[in-house]
Amino acid sequence: MRQFVCIGHEVPTDADFSLDDLAGGAGRLDALCRSITASFVTSHGIREDVRTHLVVQDELTITFDGSELRRLNPDERSTAALVRNALEHREEAIGALPAEPSPGIEVYRRGFEATLEELADDGTVVQLHEDGESVGDVEALEDPIFVLSDHQNFTDKEVGLLEDVVDRRLRLGPSLLHADQAITVAHHYLDTDGYETF
Repeated sequence: MRQFVCIGHEVPTDADFSLDDLAGGAGRLDALCRSITASFVTSHGIREDVRTHLVVQDELTITFDGSELRRLNPDERSTAALVRNALEHREEAIGALPAEPSPGIEVYRRGFEATLEELADDGTVVQLHEDGESVGDVEALEDPIFVLSDHQNFTDKEVGLLEDVVDRRLRLGPSLLHADQAITVAHHYLDTDGYETF
């Protein structure tokens, strides 16, 4: 299983935003939708062994599960529609029980810390960071959980939380990448057994 945790610092916590203004009125949801799409979509298919968790303003987490996910298309607008639909059902999430607005999507009333705590035992928690160790120097990652921020840097609080749970701090190459690009490179690294098998 591969998992990605994407932090959305400015994404609205309600569904009152236009699909025509994802970069502005929806808090750069456009970039996060590209990350969600990159984590799942292949040519004519969906990666079923992937889960992606979108943490919205440290209040909600929307989890996408590739083994059950439906109607995910390779464009920002349709992905944003899935996010907006999930937010419309946020009130149905009670305590630890999620709302399930559509197949393969769950909405939890938990922020970044609770999401990290929930996932930490599922595999190797990896913070992608330009100051990290080169991924090319690392042995195989077992059930990696990659943690990425949106267009903003991790906050001091997020950095502190990560220090408590991160197993590896890795960089994917010499250039800084957008989150969606980093997800694509991480998949390629894993798909090729560390660039060994093509």
